Order: sequence, then C-alpha cells, then structure tokens
Amino acid sequence: MPAKTRVLILGGTGEATHLAELLDKHDRFEIVSSLAGRTRDPALPPGQVRSGGFGGIAGLANYLRDDTIGAVVDATHPYAAQISDNAVHACKAVNLPLLQLLRPEWRETTDDRWIPVENTESAAAAISDHGFQRIFLSTGRQDLAPFAALRDPWFLLRTIDPPDNRLGLQNCEIVLGRGPFEADAEADLMRQYRIDAIVTKNSGGTATYGKIEAARRLKLPVIMIQRPPGAALRSASSVKEAAEWLEHHARS
Repeated sequence: MPAKTRVLILGGTGEATHLAELLDKHDRFEIVSSLAGRTRDPALPPGQVRSGGFGGIAGLANYLRDDTIGAVVDATHPYAAQISDNAVHACKAVNLPLLQLLRPEWRETTDDRWIPVENTESAAAAISDHGFQRIFLSTGRQDLAPFAALRDPWFLLRTIDPPDNRLGLQNCEIVLGRGPFEADAEADLMRQYRIDAIVTKNSGGTATYGKIEAARRLKLPVIMIQRPPGAALRSASSVKEAAEWLEHHARS
C-alpha cells in the first residue's frame, strides 16, 4: 500500500471541518488541521489538530518541511489575508502544492441595499457619512478600532466567546452566539435593538447569510466590506472540488 499523503488544512471554517471529515474516511490521507486559536472552545475536526501561529513564512516553511507535509489546503476565512499570503510564499519555498478553498461571495440582489466599502476604515466612515445611529456590527472582534473612534453611534456586537472588556467600543451591547443564524431570528434581533444599519464582511456561505436575508426583509442598508485580493495561485469553491484536487496530487 502506498504511503499516506500528509495534508495540512489551514482551518477555522466550516468548509475546513467538512474537508477533514471527508478525507478522514479516505485511506490515502493523513490530516493535520491548523486552527488560529482565537476561539476558546472550537469544534475540533477529525485527525491531528494544532493550534496557534507558525511564526511567519519561515516558520510555516520549516513546519511543512519538518512534518513531511505533502499538500496544503488553505481553508481559512476569506478575510484571513496574512496566513493566506504566508501559505503562498511558504509552499513556494518548499515546493509544495497549495489550494485555496474559498467559498463563493454573496451576491447583491435588486432588493438589497448594499453600501460596498473597501475595508473597516471605509465602513466606519460610511456610518458617519450616512448618519446611521444603531449599528449591528458583524465583522468579528479583530478589526474594531475604526469603530471605537466613533462617539455618536450605538453598536450591537455578537461574539462566540464572552469578551474580557467592551473591546474598545464606547456605546455598545454584546450578545453571544454561534452560527448558523436563521433569517427569522436575525430579523427579530434587529427589531428588538432597533437596528438601522448593518456592517459585515462578504464572507459567503450559509451559516451567517440569515442577517443578509433579514436586512432585505426589513429594508435595512448593509455596509458590505469587500474581500481582499486572493493570494493563492489555485482555488476551489467547494469541499468536493478540494477533495478531488487532493486525490489527483496523491496519485501523481
């Protein structure tokens, strides 16, 4: 029997977990999933799991070489630009095949009211420009500084884990929740807190699309932060496509 191919999945997304589950049933692969370690109690995929950073491009390249990794799938969040860029350079340095598993973006419909912006700084500026006062801030906990500088608006922030503080926001309420979130519940939440605008990233997928549907029903504007440019040379839009790519490389 040929030796198993060790696959590093840069994870933290539902797609990463589903890919690990699919490959775990396959006798050709040995799976290592890497998680950033930002969530206190993450749902762990099957196979070996490591948590935390690699130490930049050089650290990742050394890990790939020392751990005899045969292929890498970058299934991180579409906005995790740094690790994606590091993966491109590290895989090139050690001559390993790399695939980016990137879920398709959400598409605006004629009934949506999207305000497209480039980044969180532009999103904060859009809040001021439009005079929004009660904001459902659905961007995650990593990029809140531009919103913390705003003094007049009030924010509703949802996190998976209880934060240690108010995360720098002056006027806010924090609710806890882990997706998927249904549209009906999202609409109820927005009515309860009298939300007049949403700020989010174009993450794609189904787990958090409920807020987009709810905003459409309630005719609320959505300040939509666009995705950063992709770094990987090859990408797949589904777990099935990523698994087929790995099978091809395992045979070659």
